[in-house]
Amino acid sequence: MRRKIVIPAALAIAVVAIVGGLAATHNGPFKQPALVPVAPAPVPVVATTVKQSDVPIYLTGVGTVIAYNTVVVHSQIQGQIVSINFIEGQTVHAGDLLAQIDPRPYEAQIAQLTATRDRDQAQLTNAQANLNRYTQLGEKGWATPQLLDTQKAQVAQLQNAIKADQALIDAAKVQLSYTRLTSPIDGIAGIRQVDNGNIIHPTDPNGLVVVTQIEPISLIFTLPETVLPQIQQQQEKNPSAPLPVLAYSQDNTIKLDEGSLGLVNNQILQTTGSIQLKANFPNKEHRLWPGQLVNARLLVDTRHNGLTVPASVVQQGPNGAYAYVINSDGSAAIRPIKVAQISEGQALIDSGLEANEQVVTDGQYKLQPGVHVSILTGKAAEEAKAQSAQQAPIP
Repeated sequence: MRRKIVIPAALAIAVVAIVGGLAATHNGPFKQPALVPVAPAPVPVVATTVKQSDVPIYLTGVGTVIAYNTVVVHSQIQGQIVSINFIEGQTVHAGDLLAQIDPRPYEAQIAQLTATRDRDQAQLTNAQANLNRYTQLGEKGWATPQLLDTQKAQVAQLQNAIKADQALIDAAKVQLSYTRLTSPIDGIAGIRQVDNGNIIHPTDPNGLVVVTQIEPISLIFTLPETVLPQIQQQQEKNPSAPLPVLAYSQDNTIKLDEGSLGLVNNQILQTTGSIQLKANFPNKEHRLWPGQLVNARLLVDTRHNGLTVPASVVQQGPNGAYAYVINSDGSAAIRPIKVAQISEGQALIDSGLEANEQVVTDGQYKLQPGVHVSILTGKAAEEAKAQSAQQAPIP
């Protein structure tokens, strides 16, 4: 029994010796290898520098294009239209023939009145000849004064009758001229309201066609009443030079025309607290159309040495506008900024940035303050912009 107990004890002593030898061989206890931290990869972004230049300051409002003149071409007489001489949408000029009314009834009337005048003229010629003869006889005492007075009265009566005849002829010629329906202004012909062969009347409400003047053209737009002193101040600086006005499409992507301020209305709209202004444009390319809604930009000042960045630099957060600035060590930092205006894709910065600083224009949604960035250029930058447009979160 003692022998059986001694044998396991000897085995246990041998195992302890072996473990001790191994521990002595490795000169100490076993240890886990230490983990070395790996730095995160830089975030690729597109960047640019803050530029400094003279920047125009605009006041922006929404306006409606108004034609200088709009004329409904009515007929002043009744008659049948025998020809239509214009095409809908055609550019017409003052005096151009638009339609012809049957002139034959008026020509016949003129012929009749002319014949009456010629008859009275023949009678006047005879009466004047008789008056001359009676005058000669009266000088010799062979004609009574009563006969001379009667003949003079007859001559005067025929002279006045001829004047009346001529007046009737002139009136008939005016009526004949009304058979030619012409454009009273330069402009664009609209939709034809009467077809060839129909009877047109002076009382027709729609007339023949509407002609609208396109060159030049006006724009009536509104601005807050708070900017009125600023506009008046600029007008006082140079009264002879009207303030420039730019007309843009509703999405602000297309410049339609350049004009000048013509009028500041004489009263403020109490319901909206705004002031109406009227600008005039040459509209040579016909990009402005009556009734069109456009954005008007009134140039009131120029900021010298203003700081500008692309509009995509400006981000909006709960505390207002901010931008990502790239520090000298390549890390990104959030910088609160104040934006004066955004025009034509450029933002004018009042405060928060300095000239020549690097700012992120694309890829902000991947950034956090303190993250290092790598700046993309060329084709890589274009690809990053396209990818960013697809992956950016929808606001």
